[in-house]
Amino acid sequence: MKRHVLIYGLIGGVLITLLKWTEYRFLVIDHSIEIYGGLIAATFAVLGVWLGLKLTRAQQRTAVQEVPVTAGQPFVLDERKREDLGITRRELEILELIARGMSNREIAQKLYVSENTVKTHSRRVFDKLGARRRTQAVQLGKERGLLP
Repeated sequence: MKRHVLIYGLIGGVLITLLKWTEYRFLVIDHSIEIYGGLIAATFAVLGVWLGLKLTRAQQRTAVQEVPVTAGQPFVLDERKREDLGITRRELEILELIARGMSNREIAQKLYVSENTVKTHSRRVFDKLGARRRTQAVQLGKERGLLP
């Protein structure tokens, strides 16, 4: 009896497998365009997600923070370099105020001169230092011992 049940079970399993395989073949033949379209859509979806994650991944950024360092000795102006560069005391005063972050208008109000006078002195200092911008002039002034 067990043997008959086992044989019928195996025959039933083989028949079910054949039916499923036939059903699968007809499914592929009848709906091949839909299947290929679905595969292409799935491929592009996966590719889009991967590319989106790659492009929007957080990039590593370096933040630079200026840290003031106290000098061991008080700042002493190098008068010789000032004279060698041909920078007048007034031009040096303008450069110091620029280094403090003051605008031309603020410098003019502080020194009781016109804004055009401040611009003239600034331009002359820039020319003598070889600078094009205010920040560059301040940096060059520090490098040459004109500013603390």
